[in-house]
Amino acid sequence: MIEAGDTGNAERLRRIEAVTDAALSRLDVEQLLEELLSRVQELLEADTAAIMLVDPHARELVATAARGLEDEIRQGFRLPIGQGFAGRVARDRQPVVIERVERADVVSPVLRDKGVRSLLGVPMLAGKDLVGVLHVGTRTVRHFTQDDIHLLQLVADRAALACQARLGNIDRAAALALQRSLLPARLPNVPGVDTAARYVPGHQAGIGGDWYDVFTLPSGWLGMVVGDVSGHGLAAAVVMGRLRSALRAYTLECDDPADALTRLDRKVHHFETGNLATVLYAMISPERDRIHISLAGHLPPMVVSPGHPANLLTLPVDPPLGIGRPQHRRTTVVDFPPDAVLVCYTDGLVERRDEPIDVGLDRLRAAVVPGSAEDVCVAVMSTLGVDQPADDIALLTIRRHPSLG
Repeated sequence: MIEAGDTGNAERLRRIEAVTDAALSRLDVEQLLEELLSRVQELLEADTAAIMLVDPHARELVATAARGLEDEIRQGFRLPIGQGFAGRVARDRQPVVIERVERADVVSPVLRDKGVRSLLGVPMLAGKDLVGVLHVGTRTVRHFTQDDIHLLQLVADRAALACQARLGNIDRAAALALQRSLLPARLPNVPGVDTAARYVPGHQAGIGGDWYDVFTLPSGWLGMVVGDVSGHGLAAAVVMGRLRSALRAYTLECDDPADALTRLDRKVHHFETGNLATVLYAMISPERDRIHISLAGHLPPMVVSPGHPANLLTLPVDPPLGIGRPQHRRTTVVDFPPDAVLVCYTDGLVERRDEPIDVGLDRLRAAVVPGSAEDVCVAVMSTLGVDQPADDIALLTIRRHPSLG
């Protein structure tokens, strides 16, 4: 004789197995969401099932997958977090049950037109991150049990992890594509100097906002930039692109690096609120014998010349861009001897989590020896062991030709 309790346990087990089936992992994200909605709709005997994913930039939920509510997707339905039923689930990050739906409970016209009487929604969470909302509905009044809530949360957790992984891959690919498109495809061929550069994306923290730039100015001066926007991912890469373009524009109006960085700081504070960036901007004279340098929170460059060891330039370091207070920024003029090499870089090259930054700077100093700009790049990247960097690395080297001595 089968006891009622045994039957209930068997049913619960069957339902859990249906949504944790290992075979589901072989589906792509779109197929997985459709299959999960199909299974949960059947298991909960629901008339509607839908997934709305978070658009973090707009702070809205976007209809992404549905059964019974497909018109929401076709219409591109969006819902601000905090509004309506799904918005409330997203805001509170807790399951929400409405046994008798009132018109004020829902915002979606499609959901209203379907005549849904009862709703159950759960947040889709991946760690501390809100990924979206999964909800089901019935056209008859329904009492959702704790087992129902638990089952729907299991489905939401699985869908959230899959969506976050996909979005992470998309974000990384887009950030890398944007960053690659903004870095110089080829460094300019400039009389009197040779240049070389490297960019290596971070593997642990993800793509960041590091960049380098080299350009000639109408006056005959040569501009060079190395910068690092705080944060990682597509957002940091987008800000990086904006700062790069803005700084290029300011350099056409300013003959002083500190003046250009002051204007860029105002731009960051006004249009990129909440973002910080460190920037090195240097101008090399038409004779290539002097360098004017201004640092906005950035690590000082190194210089090496024949017969002398590499040295970290002693320069005043002004605050990073975007801190929100007017700053008096300074430009320092340094000599650039024949055959000398200037080495500029971002902190990903020298910082390691388990050691003081001075150790990394000493390692870099030992790696920098006189040679062509390309040879210096090769030596630095080989010596510092950066095949799998925790953070982005941008490295820019420029050598003054010995013939100008």
